[in-house]
Amino acid sequence: MQYDAKSVDDYIHQIPKERKDPISKLRRVILENLPKGFEEGINYKMIGYYVPHSLYPDGYHCDTTLPLPFMNLASQKNFIAVYHSGIYTDRKIMDWFVKEFPKYSTRKLDMGKSCIRFKNIDDIPYDLIGKLASKMTPEEWIETYENALKNNKK
Repeated sequence: MQYDAKSVDDYIHQIPKERKDPISKLRRVILENLPKGFEEGINYKMIGYYVPHSLYPDGYHCDTTLPLPFMNLASQKNFIAVYHSGIYTDRKIMDWFVKEFPKYSTRKLDMGKSCIRFKNIDDIPYDLIGKLASKMTPEEWIETYENALKNNKK
């Protein structure tokens, strides 16, 4: 689902009541663990964590007016989603996350390329998401992103 929010607080205000606490807790865990330099705001109609233009003036290659996205948090129709670009582009982070997940949850991991889906909001592994958020600095993400772009052009 998409919300026409102007701020993170506005986004949280618009989502269903039963999702407010889990989204707020995920937001808090991400902000407490995200390395310095990333910024929070509305990005792609979700709560976004990104590299601002002040650190990476080139912005996102698909639309250079946008800052470089890194993580997103969203209340979708049937689940809460955490999107993490590092999982998609860095095999070590993906392997680490897949190995660690069963230590934090009794549920089966439900993932897409960069999307981690939580259909049961009572079983979100907040500590694991915090650790995931801490795995890459903005500088490391920029380097990984630029390398991925170069490899895709070959």
